[in-house]
Amino acid sequence: MNQELIYLDAHATTPVEPRVLDAMLPFFTQHFGNPSSLTHAYGWEAAAAVKQARETLAAAINASPEEIIFTSGATEANNLAIKGVAEAYFAHGNHIVTVQTEHRAVLDPCQYLESLGFEVTYLPVQPDGLIDLNELESAIRPETVLVSVMAANNEIGVLQPLADIGALCQAREIVFHTDAAQALGKIPLDVRAANVHLMSMTAHKLYGPKGIGALYVRRRQPRVQLAAQLHGGGQERGLRSGTLYTPQIVGFAKAVELGLALMEPEAKRLSQLRQRLWQQLSQLPQVYLNGHLTQRLPGNLNVSFEQVDGQALLLGLRSVVALSSGSACSSEKTTPSHVLSALGRSESLAYASLRFGIGRFNTAEEIDRVANAVIETVRSLRQITV
Repeated sequence: MNQELIYLDAHATTPVEPRVLDAMLPFFTQHFGNPSSLTHAYGWEAAAAVKQARETLAAAINASPEEIIFTSGATEANNLAIKGVAEAYFAHGNHIVTVQTEHRAVLDPCQYLESLGFEVTYLPVQPDGLIDLNELESAIRPETVLVSVMAANNEIGVLQPLADIGALCQAREIVFHTDAAQALGKIPLDVRAANVHLMSMTAHKLYGPKGIGALYVRRRQPRVQLAAQLHGGGQERGLRSGTLYTPQIVGFAKAVELGLALMEPEAKRLSQLRQRLWQQLSQLPQVYLNGHLTQRLPGNLNVSFEQVDGQALLLGLRSVVALSSGSACSSEKTTPSHVLSALGRSESLAYASLRFGIGRFNTAEEIDRVANAVIETVRSLRQITV
């Protein structure tokens, strides 16, 4: 791998922090027990580590440890939340409300439920990517059982008003789920204050390992019912069977612990780097910022370039910077970003967009190098098309 290549794709994934890896390693070899094996010391050690990790994650979002259900990642957590509520509350209604700019891990389960007879309302967003709370309120019906709105968008970084949405759902006794895969450890999250009933999380967006996530499931005021989607040994209160992956769980907790400790200074630093990048890119004519200028993740910048071929732009930058034009989960598709289309961007602009995910290890010098490379490449491509 070219060590000179600058990594600006932190919304796709992040490297495992060395301190996270150090915390994980003993549980691959020395403390390898199954946390469900409670008849000997190997199992007790693993169980204690899982218990501690559960407490760390719960404290990070102001939940109780019993409300944390470990999963293989945010995609599984989203599926468990959406399908689990649909099945458990089917007697109460068959209507779900979500947003057009959600991750495919929310949209696809909703579309699957539509094939089974559920009705789903896909709310539009305003030009800045935020939902209209009045439209959300108008979309709610007597048969609505779930509202799913992500905390932070994976492409444009926009932060939705969770507390306002939660208050609306709580007042109408509707389950509120949020996909917080991009938000955990980067912005403050409080499931009690925001009246969130279900929250999906993952480790690998926060310098933790891939393959581990969690779902917060509220146990009181109200107690949320879920139908399990995986059946087997009855682990995780019967909601997610399967042997717990202790090393990953330990790493997840350590990543969250570090993220919380660094959150305030890192948010300030990343916001400054984002603004530094935007100030330079915005000197180009016909350049457009996608999403709200300030109500977004500190390290996110999504920009569209007029009169530029998107694939040619990425190819022209590939020796300098690693980034993407949208979600890593949809990078092989040839259709324009559904998120940018929902903002009202034309197909050509949606194709000619770059998502900059600035991370913990990026520097101001790297930002300047990337800005210069983008500006030079855009100008060169525009000369070709003239």
